[in-house]
This record gives sequence, C-alpha cells and structure tokens, in this order.
Amino acid sequence: MSRSSVRMVAMILTVLAGAVACRAGNGTSAAVPGPVADEARATAPGKQTVVVAGGCFWGIQAVFQHVKGVVSATSGYSGGTVKNPDYEAVSSGETGHAESVQIVYDPSQVTYGELLRVFFSVALDPTEVNRQGPDSGTQYRSVIFYGNDEQKRIAEAYILQLNQAKVFSKAIATQVVPLKAFYKAEDYHQNYATLHPDNPYIVYNDAPKVANLRREFPELYK
Repeated sequence: MSRSSVRMVAMILTVLAGAVACRAGNGTSAAVPGPVADEARATAPGKQTVVVAGGCFWGIQAVFQHVKGVVSATSGYSGGTVKNPDYEAVSSGETGHAESVQIVYDPSQVTYGELLRVFFSVALDPTEVNRQGPDSGTQYRSVIFYGNDEQKRIAEAYILQLNQAKVFSKAIATQVVPLKAFYKAEDYHQNYATLHPDNPYIVYNDAPKVANLRREFPELYK
C-alpha cells in the first residue's frame, strides 16, 4: 500500500470501522479444517522456511509472530522480476512482486500444514483476487511460495481439500508457485503492527487477525 493510500484509509476508517476489514477479521475461521496431508513433526529442533503473501505484509507478519514455533517473520517482496526492489517500485505494481512474509519455524513445534491452516483461517481471505481488505493490486495477491516439492505437494493438496469441502463460498484464489527470491523490506515496515498498534489501519485490519488467532488457535498462540 502506498503512503497516500494509508493516509486515506486512516481518514475513512473511523467512519467505516470494521466494514473494510478482510474476511479473516470476522470470526469465520473456525470452519477451516486442518490439512489431511502434512509433513511429519520433527523429533529434534531445527529451522525450516516458508514464504507466503496475502495483502499488506504488516498483518501477515503480525499473525505469524504470534504462532508458537515460529522463530521469525520478516516482511519483504517475492514473485517479481526485479532484483532488490524497493517499496515504491513494488507499490507501482510494475515489478511483479507481492508483499510477502518469510516465516522461519521450528518443525518440532509446528508443522508446515499447521502454518498453512493459520494462513487460510485468520491471515487473509484466500478467495480474493489481487486484493485484501482496502488494498488492491497484484502486489496484494495471495500466494504460497514453495521451497521444495514437499511444500508444493502439501499446499496443493490442502487447497484441493478445502475447495472440495466447500469451506469457502468461492474457490480459493491462492497461487502456489516456486520461490525464486525473497527480498527483505525496508526497516520501517518490520514489526509495523507491534510498533504502531494505534494506527487506524492496524486497529481495523490487522489487530482482529491476531485476536482471531488467539481465539481459534489457543494451542498455537504465543
């Protein structure tokens, strides 16, 4: 989202209140089942990485920073053709990148499939195409960037499972594509929701996602 759009959202959110919040903030996440196909929980501590995108990276980062077993969640850019993009270039929609979050997790504490369940349940509306809440454009598309064949298999199987069960009113629009590169976003985008909890955008769009995580997944919340 551009700085001008953030300012505009800040002005109108006091009027619209929760009306512009994405689906993940409305408490409907309980219907999302866990994946039938998943990786086995590791028997020893370690580190694995997954990169996902779905709207403004502030909210995605905030959600996964509160998931047990997540070592770090970093805002950045993936999926485009330009090396080392900056925020202004990505916001133009011309680089092909999506605002993304790199999640490093301990597979002995949380599995890849459990992270995807959180992603589909409370982090975004996976049926939206090139938008989430008040943000629109290809840079806000929903993507799972897989790092290996197992991640691809689990993600594709989970989307098929949810679509066949008609968990959502529309088909899931989330793309499953190979991760080619992840570029860390500027420092002022990191931990934004934590550092700016009173920002109207955070209050109405991202804080409800974290609250839903705590309510729907108390065993995973930290």
